[in-house]
Amino acid sequence: MNLLFLVALRMRQTSIALICVFFIVAGVNHFVKPGVYLKIMPEYLPWPLALVHVSGFFEVLGGVGLAVPRLRRAAGIGLIALLFAVFPANVDMLMNADQFPAIPVWALVARLPLQGVLIAWVWWTAVKSR
Repeated sequence: MNLLFLVALRMRQTSIALICVFFIVAGVNHFVKPGVYLKIMPEYLPWPLALVHVSGFFEVLGGVGLAVPRLRRAAGIGLIALLFAVFPANVDMLMNADQFPAIPVWALVARLPLQGVLIAWVWWTAVKSR
């Protein structure tokens, strides 16, 4: 095997491990500190606490699924769908920046493309054809 292939393989394995931990920790945090997520829930959504718990559950499920090669693609597709589903909360935060005085506006703006980076990361790690 050539060196480039080995480097790419190592990057992919590292990426899988990092993204698994990222989503599992983020998902668990929805249950440990739900208040953080309740603050960013758009007011027009019903049952905010239930939605925080559901999104946290699916983040944990997706993170665990990414660790299982047979489930990785399905978990990746599910996480991408989840990232699209929560994107309106990021937009809502920016539109209501005055409700988040502790967060600089530049950080609220940065959250929008960051969502795209996360989607691309999940796609590259889990969905892209090998």
